[in-house]
Amino acid sequence: MKKNFALRVDAEIYEAIERWAADEFRSANGQIEWILSTALKKAGRLPKKKKGEAEQKTGE
Repeated sequence: MKKNFALRVDAEIYEAIERWAADEFRSANGQIEWILSTALKKAGRLPKKKKGEAEQKTGE
């Protein structure tokens, strides 16, 4: 499940994200999501997935 929220960032930061996203064939939104996910994983802030959880979601 995804949640929507407003995010305010400096124009220069957003432009840099857009360029980075284009280099990796992602949308700016997808790039922001990837950046956040990567940072959360690195910091150990994401809950560990239970064995078989990924298979259950793809089977829905």
